[in-house]
Amino acid sequence: MRIHALPADVLDRARKQAGTDEHHESHAESGGAPLRCCLRKAEAGEPLILFRYTPTAGVGPYEEVGPVFAHAEPCDGLESTAEFPEAFRHAARTLRAYTAEGRIHDGEIAQPETLDDRLTALLDNPEVAEIQVRSVSHGCFLFAVTRD
Repeated sequence: MRIHALPADVLDRARKQAGTDEHHESHAESGGAPLRCCLRKAEAGEPLILFRYTPTAGVGPYEEVGPVFAHAEPCDGLESTAEFPEAFRHAARTLRAYTAEGRIHDGEIAQPETLDDRLTALLDNPEVAEIQVRSVSHGCFLFAVTRD
């Protein structure tokens, strides 16, 4: 499996627009916000942006928009694209599988100890092109997963 943080072009646009409208905020963090640029939790005092994001999977009626946090300045990005980020393993996650056409194919809630197995099982279906990993409590998009 391959893990995808937010694309650089999305982050660049959001950073340029931070503070210019109601959809792009500059944000002072007290620590713990889930960062979508590097897929770790923010440390206290890190300058962040909070903005609206629509993932590429999910078109038409399946398109979703939600809030995401990222560093206010470019960071080193994701450490590994092959392993589920440890900062996001502490809770159950919603897994939404999409076809190449952007239609929802399947969805489930996976517990921390079954995340890898459930992602692999969903990706084993040839109709699934991408899986969105989301927060169960808030529904926020965390990151995408595709086949290697």
